[in-house]
Amino acid sequence: MEYAYDYLIVGGGMAADAAAKAIGAHDAAASIGIVGAEAAPPYERPPLSKALWKGDRTLASIDLGTAASGAELHLGRRMQTLDRDRHCAHDDHGDSWRYRRLLLATGATPRRLPFAGSDRVIDFRTVDDYRQLRRLAVAGARIAVVGGGFIGSELAASLAGVGCEVSMLFPAGSIGSGRYPPALATFLDDYYRERGIELLPGVKVVDGRAGKEGVELVLSDGRRLRADAVVAGLGVIPDTALAEWAGLDVADGVVVDGQLRTSDPDIWAAGDLASFFSPSLGRRLRVEHENAAVEMGAHAGRAMAGAGGEYTTLPYFYSDLFDLGYEAVGLLDARLELVEDWSEPHRKGVVYYLDDGRVRGVLLWNVWGQIDAARALIAQPGPFDPASLRGCISHDG
Repeated sequence: MEYAYDYLIVGGGMAADAAAKAIGAHDAAASIGIVGAEAAPPYERPPLSKALWKGDRTLASIDLGTAASGAELHLGRRMQTLDRDRHCAHDDHGDSWRYRRLLLATGATPRRLPFAGSDRVIDFRTVDDYRQLRRLAVAGARIAVVGGGFIGSELAASLAGVGCEVSMLFPAGSIGSGRYPPALATFLDDYYRERGIELLPGVKVVDGRAGKEGVELVLSDGRRLRADAVVAGLGVIPDTALAEWAGLDVADGVVVDGQLRTSDPDIWAAGDLASFFSPSLGRRLRVEHENAAVEMGAHAGRAMAGAGGEYTTLPYFYSDLFDLGYEAVGLLDARLELVEDWSEPHRKGVVYYLDDGRVRGVLLWNVWGQIDAARALIAQPGPFDPASLRGCISHDG
C-alpha cells in the first residue's frame, strides 16, 4: 500500500507529538502522518521512572493526545529505507510513504545487557518496559538495577519506594559519577544506603542467566548476584539507521542546522537523535531529555511549515531521587571548576560548572523556578569567578 502526506514524521515519541501539533497550528490544511515503531501512541516518557511509581500519575494520564492534532497515526511500524530523490520511505510491512517534507524523530535505542531476552531482564525505555517491570516489582521482590546514571538512580529510588529490595550496580565509584561534586556524590550514595538500597560500585555485569524463578548475574569482581528481575539503565544509542541509509550527515546523531534541517533541504531531525549547535555553549550537543524533545519537535514543526527561526534554546533536564530533586542546564561535568553555593549543605543549593571564566553548566539542587536565570548566566561571556557566582542565582525561586 502507498501513503502520501504533506508532512511525514518518522518516530512516535514526544518530539513527533510536538512537531505534529506545531505543524497543525501553522498549516491547518496540510496532511500529517506519524509512523512509529511502538504500538502505543505518543506519551510522556519521564513518568515511567518517576511519577507513575509514586501514584501521582496514571498510565492514562501520560497519553499526549496526538490524534487531536489532526495527524494520522500508524503505529507498530519501523521505516527501513528512505529514497530522498523520490521523497519516499518504505517500512517493514512492505508499505511505501510519500512526503513533501519529512521529520526524523526516531529517538534512541537502549544499550542492552549481553543476556537480554527474558521477561525478567528489562532494558528500560518504553511504556511496555514499565508495565513488565511493574508486574515483577512487588513488595519484597529483589530487583537489580544496572547503571548509576539518570534512569538507574531514578528507578532504584522508585523501586525502593514500592517496597522492593534493590541492589544497584555500576562501574563508577558513585551514583552519577562525573556529574556531581565529590562531596555531593558521597552524600547521595549514603542517602541511598540509608533508604535500604545496596550499592555495588566499581563492578560491571559480565554475564547472566535468567530462568523461571529469577536471574543470576555474574559480576566483574567474580561475585554472583541473584535477583527476581534485572532492569538496566545503561544509556542509549541514537537511532540513526534510517538517516545513514539515506546518506544524511551523521556524527553522534543526525547533524542539523539552526532550523533543525538536515543535509537534505526537505528533511528535519529533532529529539534524542539530533546533533544541534548551541550558541550559548559554542558547541554541538545531542540531548536525551524531555525538554529537548518537546522544544526541538515544536521548533522543527514550525520550521517545516515555514514559520521557524533559529533554534537557540539550551534544553534543561531534571530528576527526582526520593525526596531530593534537581533541575539542570548545560554541561554537568565534574572535571570543570566547581563552585558550590549551599544554603543547606547537599539539601538545597546551586552548583556552577566553570571553564576559563565562563559558566558552562548549572545544577539547581532542590532549587526551583530558576531555569531561565541559569540559561541567561550560561549565555553571558563572563569572566566569572567563585566570589561573583555565589548568590548569583536565588535559592528561593
